[in-house]
Amino acid sequence: MIYLVILMIFVGIELISHVPSVLHTPLMSGANAIHGVVIIGAIIVMGQAEGLLSLILGFIAVILGTLNVVGGFVVTDRMLEMFKKKK
Repeated sequence: MIYLVILMIFVGIELISHVPSVLHTPLMSGANAIHGVVIIGAIIVMGQAEGLLSLILGFIAVILGTLNVVGGFVVTDRMLEMFKKKK
C-alpha cells in the first residue's frame, strides 16, 4: 500500500508540473468542487461518530476543507479579476 501511495505522489507531481499556466484557474475550480464533496463526507462521518476523538477529527476535517474551498475561490476570483477591463 505504501508503494502505491509513493507511486501516486510521483505521478501526481509529474502530471501537475506539465499543466500549462492557462489551465490553472479551471483546475483550481475543479479542485474546489472536489473539496466540497470532502466537506460533505466529513459532515456525514461526524454525524455517525461514536467517540469524542472521531467527532474532533471530523470537525477539524470540516474546518480545514472549508478553509481550502474558500481560499481557492478567493484565489480564483483574484485571477479572474486580472482579465476584466479596467474602467
